[in-house]
Amino acid sequence: MKRKYEALLVLNTKGNEEGANKIIDRLEGEIKKEGAEIEQVQRLDRRHFSYVAGPLDSGYFVNFVFSAEPNLIDKIKGRFKLDADIYRAHYQKIPLRPGAP
Repeated sequence: MKRKYEALLVLNTKGNEEGANKIIDRLEGEIKKEGAEIEQVQRLDRRHFSYVAGPLDSGYFVNFVFSAEPNLIDKIKGRFKLDADIYRAHYQKIPLRPGAP
């Protein structure tokens, strides 16, 4: 049974402003390649961090909403963990609405 997930990614586009769209398209393709169905891609633009805890002071935020089998989320996490263009990532399962099948 497919479940709905949300992946909030902070992209490292330092020195490559035009490259954000290319990176997002590539990541979208990788999610689809794993067998997930993307429902929505929210491009939240570049934002400065409230405090700097690493080498970057800002990042390009993008939110993917997709449906996937529960075992695929670990594959997606593992693949994105090794990606140098992803600075931070947060994944969340979206709860089903009451009365939904």
